[in-house]
Amino acid sequence: MISIELTDTKDFMNKLLRTEIFDNFLLQEAVITKAASYVIDGHLQKGFYSSTELEENGIAGYSILPFRMLRTNCFDLIKGRQTPSSFKFVFLLSPENMEHTLSSLHSAFTLSDISGFFINIRYQNKLLTLTTGISYNIFSADKTLDSEWDKLVMKFLANNDINFKEL
Repeated sequence: MISIELTDTKDFMNKLLRTEIFDNFLLQEAVITKAASYVIDGHLQKGFYSSTELEENGIAGYSILPFRMLRTNCFDLIKGRQTPSSFKFVFLLSPENMEHTLSSLHSAFTLSDISGFFINIRYQNKLLTLTTGISYNIFSADKTLDSEWDKLVMKFLANNDINFKEL
């Protein structure tokens, strides 16, 4: 797990809310605090979409919605003259991207060993931070996968010209 300061808040927020950079991540939760607090629970509500719509949207078998399906809602809550006093986004990899990540890292862990690869983005006290994490279904003293996930996230940020520094 690493903690990173995202050093250009305006640029990052533009990339988060107005581009597709984060669209393939699943949004587990967003909490946006302005005059009131707004909570977006990204868990898919069973029965809302037909099986055809689930297939068309590429979310059949998902329990959490991709950010691309919620980004506009988040943008609408954040936009305006006044900056939110705080917000938090909890992203995780889709099952397909988890499998791809484990494979590309030649990890001995399997999908059943891991419940999620996470990216947490928090804005509070005028500081924008990102933390990484992995939730395991098993106990492991081996933290190699955590270190590799941290490197992948930093590479993702650098490849998308997102300015940051490690805390």
